[in-house]
Amino acid sequence: MSDRKTPASRHTLLLRLAGPMQSWGTQSRYSDRDTGLDPSKSGVIGLCCAALGRPRDQSIDDLAGLRLGVRVDREGSLAVDYQTAGGSHRRGDSDSYGVVLANGAAGRTVLSNRYYLMDADFLVGLEGTDAALDLLREIDAALAAPHWPLALGRKAFPPGQPVHLPAGGLRLNRCLLNALRAEPWPTSERCRFVLEDDVGTSREIRHDQPLGAAFATREFLPRGVVTTFLEPAAIPAPREGADE
Repeated sequence: MSDRKTPASRHTLLLRLAGPMQSWGTQSRYSDRDTGLDPSKSGVIGLCCAALGRPRDQSIDDLAGLRLGVRVDREGSLAVDYQTAGGSHRRGDSDSYGVVLANGAAGRTVLSNRYYLMDADFLVGLEGTDAALDLLREIDAALAAPHWPLALGRKAFPPGQPVHLPAGGLRLNRCLLNALRAEPWPTSERCRFVLEDDVGTSREIRHDQPLGAAFATREFLPRGVVTTFLEPAAIPAPREGADE
């Protein structure tokens, strides 16, 4: 009798992230607020936390253990806003006017450059094994009726269409890449795919892997990703349970 173990089934939850404005920053928190060209893992997990109603100080290691993949259906255009908060034009009470600083210093005007994507559209997948199936089902249900409002990277950027897919996003016995491949394509042109990979073998490292209560502690680990481009004509029909 063979002692080979049967590989665990993999399941993927799909969600749609599309809107007039999105921002997926991972590198800056101060005067220059960056954005990546596709959704960050920390941003997608944060959106799921809002749907589930999880507080910032709760560990999200179970969510962070899911594997992230993105199909870029529309790249969007990079834009930047120059913003100010606070000011000093009021007379007589300048010490109490402006943005209060974390160190308790008097309020002052805060200037920032905030980058974002215009009119981008992403099909996002979260993959887990049988052990994570209940979690994927819970997220899918929460996206249909979110506990808190959902946003595309910043609270000011609501989705332009429902994040939850119309017929539900859970794809049983489909790995991440095949689940993203199987959905209807928006174009006859090739699309960019960004798939999470082992840090030791991937060609790109992003610092957006949440650790513990990351949204309270701001602790994020490096995460490897691989980017590839696929054309619809080159994609075979996926099989249920097929591996990539």
